[in-house]
Amino acid sequence: MKLKTIYLCQKCDHQAPKWIGKCPECSGWNTFVEDVINVGKKDIISRTPRKAGSTSPTKLVDSKKAAPGITSSISEFDRVMGDGIVPGSLTLISGEPGIGKSTLTLQVANNIAKDKSVLMISGEESVEQIAQRARRLGANNENLKAVNGYNLEDILETIRKEKPDLVIIDSIQVISSMDLPSGAGSVAQVRFCTEQIMEMAKTTNTPVFLIGHVTKEGNLAGPRVLEHLVDTVLHLEGDRFHEFRMLRAAKNRFGSCSEVGIFEMKQEGMIEVKNPSEQFLEGRKENAIGSAITVAMEGTRPFLVEVQALVSTSPFGYPKRTANGFDLNRLQILIAVLEKYGKLNLQNQDVFINVVGGIKLSEPAADFAVLLAIASSFLKKPIPFNSAIFGEVGLSGELRKVSHSDKRIKESEKLGFKNILSGNDFKEISQALKTLQKI
Repeated sequence: MKLKTIYLCQKCDHQAPKWIGKCPECSGWNTFVEDVINVGKKDIISRTPRKAGSTSPTKLVDSKKAAPGITSSISEFDRVMGDGIVPGSLTLISGEPGIGKSTLTLQVANNIAKDKSVLMISGEESVEQIAQRARRLGANNENLKAVNGYNLEDILETIRKEKPDLVIIDSIQVISSMDLPSGAGSVAQVRFCTEQIMEMAKTTNTPVFLIGHVTKEGNLAGPRVLEHLVDTVLHLEGDRFHEFRMLRAAKNRFGSCSEVGIFEMKQEGMIEVKNPSEQFLEGRKENAIGSAITVAMEGTRPFLVEVQALVSTSPFGYPKRTANGFDLNRLQILIAVLEKYGKLNLQNQDVFINVVGGIKLSEPAADFAVLLAIASSFLKKPIPFNSAIFGEVGLSGELRKVSHSDKRIKESEKLGFKNILSGNDFKEISQALKTLQKI
């Protein structure tokens, strides 16, 4: 065996003989990691042509119905998974350190262990550490077992011996195989271990959960092919300084990718949030200047979120714009539209935007609420307390309709917000500002 050191791009798997800062294939910066490959003498290819084989195709209408998925009895988790945990599926769960990945998977495992066997394999924690967390969360089912291991061959042999109904591996970045000389966490190790675990899951019809690390940019650590190999990719999002967590599906072969599960992190674990709107509006100040309520859509479910704005005179020549939970580039556009079509002079004003609860608003429907919150703070006029605002703002100063307007209005009225301000009511920004100035 002859080994050779190369450098692999973690995003596109481009190979280079030496380390370079920018990948020539995907233009990513600082994405190359060192790896080792075998460049020994290759086997001589036989000149005898191999006879090609064929496989008889099966009519889809004649195929057998898939077995029902395993439900976790956690409605927010099952909402994101779709039809439950499908036998033989491979699910990848990622998130920042301390966000609650291990806590959520342990709660799911404990619920499933009521009538099925669950095996937890951890390469980062000892069995005693897992047991301590299990006692805190009240996970005490007899069918829930744990083992510490980070060698791939030992893990696969343990799974074949125990034959569990569900396997949870924490985490894929610390698992390594003896067949590869590179260290754990390298591109080659992560890809090879995932392929072997996938083969085991498909052949034994055992569902597997893989917990993955993220990079400092928030992207999934490891090669991009990792997301292509698995059946489902779940991201657990949230601010560690806030209690709310959101579980999103970036990929799901067995269900919709538009659903989101909302949890609240507490001492006893991840608690489902049945009514997010009431939780996000808790502690809202009445007749507050610079406060606006918008209706965000997460999947098929609407919920109300408070957007706060603070506008103050800048002591420096260049005003500062800061956004927490809202896209900064989009904020710059809304300020420019407000100056041109709203006739508000914000050139010497600092503008700060905050979305309460650590929620991130990414859909265009939040534009109108952010714009009116800025105008409210600048004009020192509060928006009516029972107002719900949503609509997309165009560069020509117009307001546009958004999708799911009926659901947004229904959710607003259910919580007592009777005054609806949207693109259905106003066509221009100037009309909405005139209404605000008359208050």
